[in-house]
Amino acid sequence: MPFVTGFVSRVGGRGHNEDYCNFLDLGPAACWVTADGLGGHRGGEIASRNAVEAVLASFRADPQVSAAALQHHLDAAQAAVLQAQAEQANLSTMRTTIVALIADSTRVQWGHVGDSRLYCLEKGEIAFQTSDHSVVQMLVDAGDLKPEQIRHHEDRNRLLRCLGNQGTDLRPTILTDPRPLSGGSAFLLCTDGFWENVLEREMEVDFAKADDAFDWLTLMEDRLLERATENDDNYTAMAVIFNPEAAAKTSLSNALSNQTSAKDKSAKTASL
Repeated sequence: MPFVTGFVSRVGGRGHNEDYCNFLDLGPAACWVTADGLGGHRGGEIASRNAVEAVLASFRADPQVSAAALQHHLDAAQAAVLQAQAEQANLSTMRTTIVALIADSTRVQWGHVGDSRLYCLEKGEIAFQTSDHSVVQMLVDAGDLKPEQIRHHEDRNRLLRCLGNQGTDLRPTILTDPRPLSGGSAFLLCTDGFWENVLEREMEVDFAKADDAFDWLTLMEDRLLERATENDDNYTAMAVIFNPEAAAKTSLSNALSNQTSAKDKSAKTASL
């Protein structure tokens, strides 16, 4: 397997966990998804679970690494949430954020809706992070706030986009072209309950200290717990680290398998 994956999902200071994450590794390609059911919208935990599992089911049927494929997977997540709303009237207001990553052994593609984030690390430094669909991010983009002020701003939970809104376009933000993988590629998918309490520089420092994806998450969670209060949000994070040696072995194995398949086909043709 060319990727090592670790994840953590905790209730925090809330009564129940409305976050949900899961991943699917098909060998040639893999998909990771994290979602955060919106607090104050009944059924958030159902919305997040349905959205994540819908993305994985769509990915299983079409495991391509492309913007079009990822758009289709996120559309499937939206459809799953809307269907659940229609089937259960008491859940008609449920909403969720989502962030998804798909990859094969050479490249990655990601997309998101809301304020669940993806961080892409290359050579131990954050090379890219998603931009929240939120009021405070809009203020940052306009130059009215500094990026570090997002974390504890009074309007930080006011989202501009999420899954579950009826009668509107989903409008996810999706990486236009797949990004090539390198030996130093690593990814962090997390809900706001996680990134609000772990600074970007700390993510890099802990990555440098960590032996693997699980260790990286443990170091960051320790920081989070030091800052957590009784009423803190649920928090969820998935750490994904690319292993180029395993990827090379997978590519070689696939090449040999294709050669064997071609020889078998040629032998069958000759015997006819």
